Amino acid sequence: MKQFIALVTLVVHDYDEAIDFYTNKLCFTLVEDTALTDTKRWVRVAPPGSAQTCLLLAKAATAAQRRSVGKQTGGRVALFLYTDNFKRDYAHMQQQGIVFTGPVRKESYGTVAVFADLYGNLWDLIEPAYG
Repeated sequence: MKQFIALVTLVVHDYDEAIDFYTNKLCFTLVEDTALTDTKRWVRVAPPGSAQTCLLLAKAATAAQRRSVGKQTGGRVALFLYTDNFKRDYAHMQQQGIVFTGPVRKESYGTVAVFADLYGNLWDLIEPAYG
């Protein structure tokens, strides 16, 4: 049996501002943007080189969903973005105004820094120590 995680939903306030952030600031690829209804779209983005897993950007449709934007994991790091070149990506992200919440750290598993996306979701940028 072969399985993999294909999509991870990220609740957003606005499709277009989320697409702009992920494609222009983080250099993700817009994989799909399909209108499902007048107000609902199927929007998938993926990091460069990602073959299987995408983020599904889902616009908050209820008050409860709007309150969860940026807090889907209760303030913990939500997502982990692996890179093959930490210095390159860290410098690019800083140039794009990405907010890092602490210093770059060398851990046993690699080089890591925590950053916030446009809604405040926390991410780890990681260059793994193995390789």
